[in-house]
Amino acid sequence: MMLKPIVVGLAGLAALAFPQRAAAQAPVDAAVVDDLVLASRILATEGVLDAYGHVSIRHPTNPNRYLMARSRAPALITAADILEFDLDSNPVTPTQARLFTERFIHGSIYRARPDVKAVCIAIRRPLIPFGISDVPLRPVFHLGAFLYGGVPVYEISEHASDGEMLVRDAKLGDALAKTLGDKIVALMRGHGNVVVGPSLQHAVFRAIYTEVNARLQTVAIGLAARCATSPTRRATT
Repeated sequence: MMLKPIVVGLAGLAALAFPQRAAAQAPVDAAVVDDLVLASRILATEGVLDAYGHVSIRHPTNPNRYLMARSRAPALITAADILEFDLDSNPVTPTQARLFTERFIHGSIYRARPDVKAVCIAIRRPLIPFGISDVPLRPVFHLGAFLYGGVPVYEISEHASDGEMLVRDAKLGDALAKTLGDKIVALMRGHGNVVVGPSLQHAVFRAIYTEVNARLQTVAIGLAARCATSPTRRATT
């Protein structure tokens, strides 16, 4: 899938029927909420999100808040599931709904990175090897060029000693945001990855092609001892 169909899906298909939206939140353009719902479903369709993982968008009029769904399988999310959070990842409107445990990643990144307008967290098997080995994830084709700046690895054991892998509070979220730094993608050792973008469309595109790049790189590593992963490194025969 190329960028054009993804952007068209987010911009054009959002006009399709969506269930009733959640009430008692700050006014948000309906199209913004519908785009977020559609982004979740696109990522689920592309296999980036399964029963786990989540995507969010910074509030379009209040940079100190963000929008994200309650805890639910990404393919099933509707507009009624979208909630508003502050940057401490507390729901602005009290709710009895179950929330994603790792929502703190989103709040911490939005606080640390004013340039980021959307965040995607995915737990994908093709990326796990690059977070537990000494082989760095590198861009191997043109649609993975956004990885060129490097992909850091977040080691949660440096910040928690109980063996838990989930980023379950603001302290761990801040540590992950620090690891991400000014990069686009960060891996979470033995867990998953985080992808950010200056728009929801960018984040969706990057989340999809981060996984594609990982699959291609893994195949290439199996074919040769060295791979051409940058202009300064050429494959040898």
